[in-house]
Amino acid sequence: MSHPVTPDASTTLAELGERYFRTQHSYDPYNATLLGITEFDHLAGDPGRAAGEQAAADFAAIDAELAALDTTALDPAGLVDHSVLTVLSRGAGRDAHHALWAANASAKGYVSRQGLVFQAVPAMTVTDADGAERYEHRLAGLGSFLQALGERYREEAARGRTSTRLGVTHAISQLEGHLALDLDADALLGPATRSGDPALRERARETVASSVRPGMAALADLLRTELLPGARPDDRVGIAQVPGGEEGYADAVARHTTTGLSPGEIHQIGLDTLAELQPRWSEIGRRALGESDFPAIAARLRTDPALRFRTREEIVDVAERALQRAQQAQDAWFPRYDIPPCVIEEINPIDAEGSALAYYRPPAVDGSRPGAHCLLSTHPQERFRFEYETLAFHESVPGHHLQLATAQTLDLPRYRQHLDVEACSFNEGWGLYAERLAEEMGLYSDDVALLGMLSFSALRACRLVVDTGVHHLGWSRGQAVEFMWQHTATTREHITSEVDRYICWPGQALAYTIGQREIVRLRDRAQAALGPAFDLVGFHGAVLGSGALPLPVLDQTIARWTAGLADTATGTPAPAGAPVEGGTSTWT
Repeated sequence: MSHPVTPDASTTLAELGERYFRTQHSYDPYNATLLGITEFDHLAGDPGRAAGEQAAADFAAIDAELAALDTTALDPAGLVDHSVLTVLSRGAGRDAHHALWAANASAKGYVSRQGLVFQAVPAMTVTDADGAERYEHRLAGLGSFLQALGERYREEAARGRTSTRLGVTHAISQLEGHLALDLDADALLGPATRSGDPALRERARETVASSVRPGMAALADLLRTELLPGARPDDRVGIAQVPGGEEGYADAVARHTTTGLSPGEIHQIGLDTLAELQPRWSEIGRRALGESDFPAIAARLRTDPALRFRTREEIVDVAERALQRAQQAQDAWFPRYDIPPCVIEEINPIDAEGSALAYYRPPAVDGSRPGAHCLLSTHPQERFRFEYETLAFHESVPGHHLQLATAQTLDLPRYRQHLDVEACSFNEGWGLYAERLAEEMGLYSDDVALLGMLSFSALRACRLVVDTGVHHLGWSRGQAVEFMWQHTATTREHITSEVDRYICWPGQALAYTIGQREIVRLRDRAQAALGPAFDLVGFHGAVLGSGALPLPVLDQTIARWTAGLADTATGTPAPAGAPVEGGTSTWT
């Protein structure tokens, strides 16, 4: 009598990873497109409550099987995979369960379902018949998707989970902006146009005209007539104002930071970080502007017309020159990586109102598109020259492009190769670390550009204070804007856009400074432990060499790397299992 073969732990873990990958990207197929994964491009997505509950249940089942797995049978790489997958699946399940986006209608990409449509569909690539079929199938489903999205908002409002007035207004504006475009200029037709197939473009044009645009118009009407009248006003913008919002925010904080830090602790870290920046403001402000007092520096940066752009071409030129300098210096600071190029791409003006100043889009896995530093170039006279070098280093090299494009080349399970918003504290922490590293690398063109780096460091520290202030402490929109005005050097328009982003996407803004501070802490710890044996190129390789990691797993990874170098330097291996001094993570 034959007996069924019980799969070993590593096989089971690999299967669970694939289940997570398929569940996550079937539930959120637009993020898959933005990550360069094409196999989910045929899906328009289901924003309904039942689909979210099913995804949450599927993730919970994966969690249960991960918890039951005999990890003693896993090798060190398998243990890392298990730790990462546990954090990813648990965070995704909580996110699907709370569905905070459904109580926060907006136009913000990544968190807004309609915003994801306008960000991801134009980024699709059609290189063969399969790609064309996926594109047409998704396009054909968008009308129904938009109708279901409106129904979800209506249902949430009936449950007392009303969206904010500012988010609803932005969503209406985005929809109306796209509807006002001539049909032939519709961004959703971009993949068909780039394909060079006139028949495909004509079919896509008909689908957009007969199905997608009516769906957009109906959604805009529902938002205007049903959601806007009862929307939350500016003094009640925190997610804790809706049923389940307080619990949802706590889980969002845990997911986006991958720590056990409480909102109150994070709020204080933000205040402490702002205080730490003050000596550098005085030092660089004195050199660059002859000013050492922060209010005077901020006033000068905000009002000096010489520090503004004149044309959108100037904006692009600053970003391209910064990228070129970084690429030329790259090999002296990092291991050599064989990755696709990064290009500078301007954000569609229609999406400008709901967009950040910049974002990064990874290369397509099939090589059909490069990595892209997407930047806002509208209204150049309102944009600061000193901000765009820092943005370039964050989004391209040595920031997200170097990090995310490299992750695609690693020999890792694919659920670990393609991580962006799912591993915010690592990814955005690296981006902010890259801004400061660029100073070490000598990449900033002058001291004024260094003030831009400080301005963004202050902005990210403010995020800790403002995000927790709004969603945990009950701050109003006006309170949040005023705090950032007093502690950053950017415009009130940019500050308002930033605050609106935090309101629409609870918890995500916490990832940057929390992640950056942890990378710096680990670097300092390794350098103190190794002394002259410390190798910065090797440290960067160790940080990036395992892909995006939850911060506690990154701590363990760097501890092992440090111990390995210490063993090599002394020639006396540490006893098996011996901890590296200071190797216990401060995160839980």
